Amino acid sequence: MPSPSVPTPPAPRQGPGGEEGTPPAPGAAKGSVTMAMVARRAGVSTQTVSNALNTPELLRPETLERVRRAVDEMGYRPHRAARSLRTRASRLIGFGIEPAGPGNMVLDRFLHALSETADAAGYRLLLFAAGSGQRELAAYEELLGEHGVDAFVLSNTAHGDPRQAWLDERGIPFVAFGRMWSEHEVGDWVDVDGAAGTKAAVDRLAAEGHRHIGFLGWPAGSGSGDDRAEGWRRGLLARGLEPEHRAESVEDVGAAARAVAPLLDAGVTAVVAASDTLALGCYRAVGNAGGTPGREVSVVGFDDSPVASLLSPALASVAQPLGDVGREAMRLLLARMAEPAKPPERVLLPPALVVRASLGAASG
Repeated sequence: MPSPSVPTPPAPRQGPGGEEGTPPAPGAAKGSVTMAMVARRAGVSTQTVSNALNTPELLRPETLERVRRAVDEMGYRPHRAARSLRTRASRLIGFGIEPAGPGNMVLDRFLHALSETADAAGYRLLLFAAGSGQRELAAYEELLGEHGVDAFVLSNTAHGDPRQAWLDERGIPFVAFGRMWSEHEVGDWVDVDGAAGTKAAVDRLAAEGHRHIGFLGWPAGSGSGDDRAEGWRRGLLARGLEPEHRAESVEDVGAAARAVAPLLDAGVTAVVAASDTLALGCYRAVGNAGGTPGREVSVVGFDDSPVASLLSPALASVAQPLGDVGREAMRLLLARMAEPAKPPERVLLPPALVVRASLGAASG
């Protein structure tokens, strides 16, 4: 998909003394305390404030006391991230890990490539437990302040995701695995063309004689889920078929089996699922109806997770090039760290359909 053009992300804001001010707390309004504000309060230059913080022996005792009093009164603290961005002292790149779930098995391949590429460039990944919303932003704030993390890699992007703007406003380099799913995008990202993957699945099913192809996805509003549903829709319309058989489910096998049952009752002969977990729900529903995936009803998943080839029958699935995603993401991040003001770069990689026994010819 083409990416909208966006303004070049601003460089970190700093005063002549070279030390960036405290960033706003998560959810706080812009305009938090800066070095320049402390300098005005103390009646000195920003260089004097910098000297008070970094080389206090250069100042007269009364000047040092005046600056320290202003620092205390205004609650200012130097932003360690600004120092590490200039000196590369920490050599750490932060990555938030989601709670354990089906998606983590897939993410392992991405993380392996990401960490190998970072290691080759002299960096280390710092993994931390990612919460959600303001809790996750608070974790970013803590990592920047306590560990001087140089940059971040984001994943599981979604509509209304606050992380990109939060990091961009503070001049912190980042790259995302996933689009922002917004008209106004910020920063660099690498993603997989989910729509191309589900369209390829529809094309193959149609070539096998299927005309009633359903889709089992997540509830509307998920960026990647809507993208995969769009590929299914496009594939059907391109062949003069109506995209009428669609069901939604949360990422749970039992819920997916219940959600897809009405599609089977309506006579679909194939189902494209937005994930392998949802495809497992299709397996259960087909079995409950007395059928076998690939014979009575063909099933195609998405992610080509480790379990796909172990199922009986083996699950056809759309494979994401996660190694390439990890390497590209780190390439973009290292380039951003080397040249903070360069235009944003976005990379959309094609997936590949892996055909297995669950994808068969239409019966009858």
